[in-house]
This record gives sequence, C-alpha cells and structure tokens, in this order.
Amino acid sequence: MQATRETVLTRIDQRAQHRPTYRLSVRRALLDWGAQRLFGLAAVAIGGLVFVIAATLLVRTVPLLHVYPLSDLLTGQVWQPMRGLFGFAPFIVGSIAVTGVAMALAVIPAILCGIYLAEYVNRRTRTLLKPVLDLLVGIPSVVYGLWGILVIVPLVRDHLGPWSDRTLGRLLPFFSQTNPSGYGLLAAGIVLAVMVFPLIVAVTEEVIRSVPDEMRQTLLALGATRWESTKCIVRHAGLPGILAAIVLGFSRAFGETLAVMMTVGNVARIPGSLFDAAYPLPALIANNYGEMMSVPLYESALMGAALLLLAVVVCFNAGAQFAVERLVRRRNA
Repeated sequence: MQATRETVLTRIDQRAQHRPTYRLSVRRALLDWGAQRLFGLAAVAIGGLVFVIAATLLVRTVPLLHVYPLSDLLTGQVWQPMRGLFGFAPFIVGSIAVTGVAMALAVIPAILCGIYLAEYVNRRTRTLLKPVLDLLVGIPSVVYGLWGILVIVPLVRDHLGPWSDRTLGRLLPFFSQTNPSGYGLLAAGIVLAVMVFPLIVAVTEEVIRSVPDEMRQTLLALGATRWESTKCIVRHAGLPGILAAIVLGFSRAFGETLAVMMTVGNVARIPGSLFDAAYPLPALIANNYGEMMSVPLYESALMGAALLLLAVVVCFNAGAQFAVERLVRRRNA
C-alpha cells in the first residue's frame, strides 16, 4: 500500500511539472493557427483585389458596351466624344509602340549591366553603385518628364531626327522625321527606357547573385573562363529570374503616365513613324478624366480605357508566368 501511494504521488508530481509545458504548447499552436489564417486571408485579399478592380471597371464600362460593339471600339480610329465616337485603336497602338521602343532600348543594356554588377564588380564598387540604382528607381516620374522636355525632346528635334531623316529615313519611312517638334514616340521611349532601366538592372543583379557560389567555382575548376561561367549561370540558373525582371519592366513601362504624357505629344492618331506623336491609354485617362463628364458615355469610355490597360498588363504577366514555368519544367526534365 505504501508503494502504491508513493507511485500515485510521483505521477501527480510529474503531471504538475508538465502542465506549464502543455499550456505553452497549446498557446503556440493557437498562435500558429491564427497567424496561418491571417496570412492566408491577406493573400486572398490581395489576389481578390485585382478581380474587384476589374469588376468595378467592367460595371462602369457596360453602358458603353450596350451602345457600341466591342470590336468597333477596339478597331475604331476616331476619338471624338462630342460626336459619340470612341475609337480605342490609336491609344492601344500608342501604348504598345511607346512601351516597345522603351523596352527595345532598355532590356539588353539593363541585363548586361545587371550581370556585370553581379559577376565582375568588386564589393566596394557595388556598394557605391547600388544606392544610385535605388535612387533612380525612386525618382518621381514628373522629374523624368521635365528632364525629357528639357534634354531629350531638343535632342530628338535637333539631332536624332534630322540624322535619321537623312540616313535611315530614305530607305524606311518608319525612321523619317515626320514630326519636327521632337515630341513623339522616340522621345517618350527614351525617357521611359531610363525609368525602367534601373528596375531591370536591380532585379537581374539580385537573381544572378542568388545563384550558389559553388556553381561558379565548379565551372571555373573545370577550366571555364569567367565569361563562360557567367553565360552558363545566366542560361541555366538565372534565365527565369531575368524574364521576371523584363516582365516587371514592361508592366512599369506600359502603365507609366506622367512622364510619357509630358513627352509623347498626345495626338489621337496611329503613329506611322518613330518620330510621330502618339497618345497612350494612361495619358488619355489622366488628361480627360474629370472633364466633360456631361458628355454621354464619356466616363464609361474612360473606364473602358482603364479596363483595357488592366487587361493588357494582366494578360502579359500571365503569359510571361506561363512561359517561365514551361522553361523551368523543360530545363528540369
């Protein structure tokens, strides 16, 4: 009986000792469950925000779609709201053209610069250059726009335009200087290229530096040169991240408003030359929203322009994500 009593007392003491630990584990489990639900709710809210924005724009665009077929709106080339003509074709082409010029000027130099910062620059030089890139990313777009008006537009008007008209313009009409003002696709494209350049450089540099150093050392030990090692890293380990950097640059360029609006000329006409003025979708919305709202369907047309802008960016990002995933699967196969 005495032994049984001592055994019972020992078990009670052991349970009393483990009770705080049990309470602590329950508390940690509850905190983990709550944090998981909270983070999941935040992720769903962020993802659902895109659908909420799209639904809101679509509801405001419906009155216009009841009057005009979507095909007529997308292919129409005349924008005269006072007469009820809402052709989006010049604005769609203008957005694509300005973004295309900017990406053509920025992508390859930015990728090469990112590779150089990641693979060839010493730590001291990289420490000096990184804050400059971060500063360029954070400069307000209105500052870029003013710089474009003061520097890029005169450069295009007085030097690049006449030179292109005398040389390439004689063979290809796309390079002829049809607009002597300097405001046009090339000026806006150069300003936009400068804006997206540091973003692509920063992402590319981070992607290349995230590759394990053992991969570099292995390639060098096998007799590869520095450039051969870098090329192998970019092709096999860094290509998906570089494509993601290009997608980010495209999204930034396609949705840019103020700097492009200040340098592109804002003429609702499909450009036929690199020096023609254009009118991108963001500039259309920024210039006209809040004015002449008494015109029937005018606000609905501007909401339709915003919906088009959102749809192009979403489709491009989805297509790029699909291409990156397919590339990764093919590489791992």
